[in-house]
Parts: sequence; structure tokens; C-alpha cells
Amino acid sequence: MLLLRLLRPAAVLAFVAAIVLVSAYSRHAYAFEPFVIRDIRVEGIQRTEAGTVFGYLPVKVGDRLTEDRAAESIKALFATGFFKDVRIEVEGDVMIVAIEERPAIAQIDFTGLKAFEQAAVKKSLRESGLAEGRIFDRSVLDRAEQELKRQYLSKGLYGMTVKTTVTPLDRNRVGLNFAVTEGDIAKIRKINIVGASAFRESVLLEEFALAEGGWFSWYTKDNQYSKQKLTADLENLRSFYLNRGYLEFAVESTQVSITPDKRDIYITVSIREGPKFTVTDVKLAGELVVSEAQLRPLIELKPGDVFNGQKLTSSTKKIQERLGNEGYAFANANAAPEIDREKQSVAFTIYIDPGRRVYVRRVNVAGNTRTRDEVIRRELRQLEGSYYDGEKINESKKRLDRLDYFRETEIETPAVAGTPDQVDVNIKVQEKPTGQLLLGAGFSSADKLVLSTSVAQANIFGSGNYVAASISTGRTNKVYSISHNNPYFTIDGVSRGFDLYHRDFNAANVNLGDYRTSSTGGGVRFGYPYTAKDTFVFGLAADVTNYSLGALPPTRLLNYVTTYGANITTIPLTVSWFRDTRDSAIYTRNGRLQNAGTEFGLPGGTVQYWRLTYTDRWYYPLGRLYSLYLRGDVGMARGINKPLPFNKRFYAGGIGTVRGFDTNSLGPRDTDDSILGGEKRVTGTAEFLFPFPGLTKDRSVRLATFLDAGRLYGSGPTTGGGFRYSAGLGLDWQSPFGPLRISWALPLNRQPGDRVQRLQFTAGTAF
Repeated sequence: MLLLRLLRPAAVLAFVAAIVLVSAYSRHAYAFEPFVIRDIRVEGIQRTEAGTVFGYLPVKVGDRLTEDRAAESIKALFATGFFKDVRIEVEGDVMIVAIEERPAIAQIDFTGLKAFEQAAVKKSLRESGLAEGRIFDRSVLDRAEQELKRQYLSKGLYGMTVKTTVTPLDRNRVGLNFAVTEGDIAKIRKINIVGASAFRESVLLEEFALAEGGWFSWYTKDNQYSKQKLTADLENLRSFYLNRGYLEFAVESTQVSITPDKRDIYITVSIREGPKFTVTDVKLAGELVVSEAQLRPLIELKPGDVFNGQKLTSSTKKIQERLGNEGYAFANANAAPEIDREKQSVAFTIYIDPGRRVYVRRVNVAGNTRTRDEVIRRELRQLEGSYYDGEKINESKKRLDRLDYFRETEIETPAVAGTPDQVDVNIKVQEKPTGQLLLGAGFSSADKLVLSTSVAQANIFGSGNYVAASISTGRTNKVYSISHNNPYFTIDGVSRGFDLYHRDFNAANVNLGDYRTSSTGGGVRFGYPYTAKDTFVFGLAADVTNYSLGALPPTRLLNYVTTYGANITTIPLTVSWFRDTRDSAIYTRNGRLQNAGTEFGLPGGTVQYWRLTYTDRWYYPLGRLYSLYLRGDVGMARGINKPLPFNKRFYAGGIGTVRGFDTNSLGPRDTDDSILGGEKRVTGTAEFLFPFPGLTKDRSVRLATFLDAGRLYGSGPTTGGGFRYSAGLGLDWQSPFGPLRISWALPLNRQPGDRVQRLQFTAGTAF
């Protein structure tokens, strides 16, 4: 006791621990005289193989066994985690290892689990070390319970409880059961932003993915708290202020509180706005391997502008990319601010470090288990042996993504070991199924029920060629078609395609008169990519159309068939130009899509004609959530020596032209009030696009207010009476069942005899 009094507290604890450790080992390693091991025997094993035990032992037959080596053996076996107890015993010159195994987990069951799939939870627990077939460890079970609770907390289920039952089974196994009581989801009741004076709180909350809830929160779940979402929201808030001049903005504190019943969550964010700064100067410094005259236009932030963090980041990124296009793959451009708080101004100096100019040594492609190597390489714009060019590498990735053959495309440019001026371009792709077998149904206010089936392979045999066959049935159109396209018919990227089709058309269903047509045809087309954004398409086809007149056909069509016959053969030659600069083909917010086309009915057919069309679609972003969409469409056609065939005329009315008026109902009419169509058409649309209320983050659905205008020009007893206008509200939804378009329109200048259809829609995909 005197010794313990003289020692410091830390020394006392160490002394006691040493006594405990010696006592623990004394239970397992009894005192014995050292000897040479003649044999090693393992006792007590049930599932573990004896060889496993021998493999972990630090001694073997022929070694000299001492008390220290025995203690070392016990520690080594305990460290495996397989055993609950280990003892070393001696019988003559035989070393006996007596062990007691930990039980193995035979099965893991869940009760009350609704918010997650059992397979997903088991995978998560496996990552925590708990899985069927593994050794049972109580500490691992505790960690698994905490991981399960963490997953529930991430879904806002703060009232959940879990009780784990361990059931012993035969052959030293256990069964685990997690009994989960999920409780109710905690909802965000209020989000407060303290310290905001420059902007209204409602404006700032628009930057948040988290919300206090609305009509569609049951779908968006935006009122369910998530720490990750809150972190992202605070970063969005910071960017909002930085982009408006508040250089010293800071989030000072964030408090998240939950009510005692664990149903409601309150979030309070305290911020410090600071002053608004104006930019006085932006200078370039460092090694300017590209002239300042070329770099200066890349700087979006100008003297006199209010500071904008996004523009500054974009400027340095553009400078780095510009240097990358010259071969400086590892260039850096960093902006250093000089702040004058008295004048509330800031000047920036962008320091440029281009690094060493590098070459591409080798382009490596991996992951293409089915797609041929040449199909990938022909899309690449970066070549081996040339200077590194960041723009060409980015364009290569875009072209690979547009193929739509791969789930994911990654491009890395690691430096070549031992060479400071070379990099490799490593392209890694992940294949995805490119074949489709579709059985579908659609419905539209014009076509009614449409049933369709198609089989298509966009990358047949890994060659990059497209082959498709489809059947579509509806009241108005029945289509049977086969298509093939080779995008690289020539090494320069000239494409070649073939089409064969048969189409039955019932004109009575779309207000064109009591007649039917049956068309059979086919053709070949060639596409020439003039630039990365421009493509020319040349086509030659042959079409045979049979007119079948009903009991009361349009008078003009009856006269046409009587004069020229019911079977009309045409040989159309087409030349088209496409330019696509859209940022997205589905949810477009910026860019244009232009198409100009000509079609000539060549000699050799029953009739000759010409047809010209031009369509321009233009999208312009208005802020972060809104866009302006303008569409213009003009067309003109004429018959040569004979009247223009009815199936080559233009029509207007309905979705796609002038909404609010019945499908194809505008324009000249015959004496029997049948629609004649026109030889000229002008239509236009102006739309203001905005998110669906409550679904701001959902890119698959949005609304539009629109103004439509259109007119057909042609001869007939009734000319159609000039332009028609309509205005209304539209909805576009890329639903899981196909695209859905709904519009409600009010005709603004309805004339006597006009056929009005205010609610119109199309769903699914029709040919």
C-alpha cells in the first residue's frame, strides 16, 4: 500500500493494468519448462479447420516453446476474432491449443421494415461487418444497429426504435432479428434565416432544396430533413450572395431542433451579409504563354461590375481550358483579391502558371466488352502523338455520350511516369443494353388509341449500326416500317440509311374528308456532318399511294382521282440541313434547333412537285428556372404540270401548329366544307416555360403559357380568312410511359365555321 501511495495516479493505473494483464494470461498459459515442440494438437474446434489455427500460430513443430511464445500464440489467435476463449496447455512435449469458437451468424431477419428494401439494408450491414456466414461479434452488432438508425434518420424517421434479438442455434450458430418500429416521418415545420436584410427571406428560401412543405411534398419529399441537403442548401445560399457582390458573406451558425414528439423540425440559419463590393480592376500576371489579347475576352468580370463569384470562377476555368487547348494540360489560373473595405471595392489579379506543354503518348480504351474498338475511336478528336487539347478531349467525351451505347464514360489524362511532357488518354466506358423491345400504347385527341410494338438495336453486333422494325396501329394511322442506318458508311463520318414502310391513313378522323390512303415506299439517305453542329441529309425514295374514296369524299379529291387516277407514284428527292446547339434534347433551356428542307418529285413518277420547309426553334434562359421558347415554321409547295398531291399539302390546327382549333381544321375548304389544305403555311409560337409548382427540381415536367399564330394559303371556295391566334396553358411531361403533352387554349379571333377544340393532348409515341 505504501508503494501505491508513492506512485502518481497514472502510474497506479498502469501498475493495476499490468497486474490484470498478467492475471489474464495466467489463466491460459501455465508455468512450464521450455521445450522443443514434437506435436501440436487443437481441441474444441467445430467449424474452424485445424489448418486455419495452425496458420495463425506463430510457432510450429520443431520450435522451442517458452512462456513468452505461448502468450504470443494466445494473442495471435485472439486477434483473429474467431474465438471467445483460447488456452495453451502442455502434455509432455506436445502443445495443446484449446479454443472456444465464437458463434457464426446463420441468418438475419427483419420485422417492421418498410422504408427500405431488406436487400439494401443487408448490404449496408455487410459493409459494417455484419453478414450471414460471418463470426458474431457483439460490438459489430452495436455498430450495425447504429448504422440502421443512421439510415432511418436520413429519411427523417427520428422516432424509430430497433430491438435486436440474438437466438442461439445448433452447431454454434446464432440467428439475428431486428425488430423495427419506424414511427412517423418528421417534417420541416419552419426554416428561418436570421440576419438577412438585402433580400427577402422568401427569395433566399427559393435556393433551398429543403422546404416547409406544399401541395406536392408527398411526391417531392422536400419537407423531409437531410443533413446532406442542408449542407448543399447552405452552399447554394453562399453562391447566391457571392454572385450578387457580397464577397464577405458567411454562414455564422446553423441550428436544427426537433420537437419532443419527434414530428416537427425547425431550422434556423444565422448569416452575416457584409457589404456589397464593386470590381475596380482585373489584371493578368504570371507566364502568359497565350497573349493577353486572347485571354482578356475570356474574363467575364469587368471593372465597374458588381462582384460575381460565378463569373470569376468561370473566367479562371476558361483561361485554364484555353491553355489546355494549347497543350498545357496542367495549367493553373488563380485569382487573388485586393479588398478595399472603405470604398467597398475589390481588384483581382489572376496569376497564370501554364506548367509544361505536354503531348498525348497513347489513347487507351477499356470497358467495351461488346462495342468494337473502332466504333469508339472514330468518335475521338484527340489523336495520339499530337499536343494535348482539352477542347478536343471534351468534344470526344460528348460524342461518345451522344452514341447512347454506354451507361458511363470516363476520360482520364494521367502523366506518363518518368516523362514530364507526356500524358496518356485513358477512356473507360461501361456498356449498357442498346436493344429495345417495346410494346406500347398511346392516346391523343386526334388519333385516339394507338397500339405500337417495335424492336430496335442501336449497336447491332457492336458495329454502331442501327436496325429497327416497328408496327403502329391507330384509328388514323397504321404504320409498318423497317429502318437501317450506318453512321460511318465512309471513314469521314458520312452516314447511309435505308427505310421501307407501309402506311394506311384514314383522313376522316382528322377532319380531312371521307377517304383513305394506302402508301408503300422506301428510300435511301446519306448524312454528311459538315461541322460538329451542322449536318446535311440527302435522300431518294419511291412512294406508291392508293386513294380509296368513301361515300362522301371531298369534291376536289374526287375530281383529282377522276383525272389522274387513284394510284399516284412519286419519286421524292430530299435535301435537308440540321443545326443543333441545344443544351439538352429533353429539358431544353438554351440553344437553337434549325431545320431547312427541300423535296422534289422527280420525273418518272405520276406527278412532279417541289416542297420547301424551314423550322427554327429557339430557347433563351430567363434566370435559373424560366425560359423563353420561340418557334417559327414556314412552308411552300407547288405541283408541276399537275395539281399538288393531297398528301403533300400543308395543314394547320391542333398541337404543333395552332392549339385551340381542331386538328387540321384551318385553311381553305371546298364547297362541301371538307378541308383542302394549303400550298403555303406560316405558323409561330411564343412560350414562357416555368417549373410545375412544387416540382421545381423535377426536370421531367414543366408548364408553359403560350401564344400561337398560323395561317394556310391556298385556293378554294373558302380561303380560310387569314391568320388565327390562340393563347393558353400547356404541360409537357416526360413520363415513364412516354412523353405527355396537354394544352388548354382559347382561340382569340375565332371566325364563323371554325372548329374549336380547347383541350388537346397527346400521350405515348406515335409514328
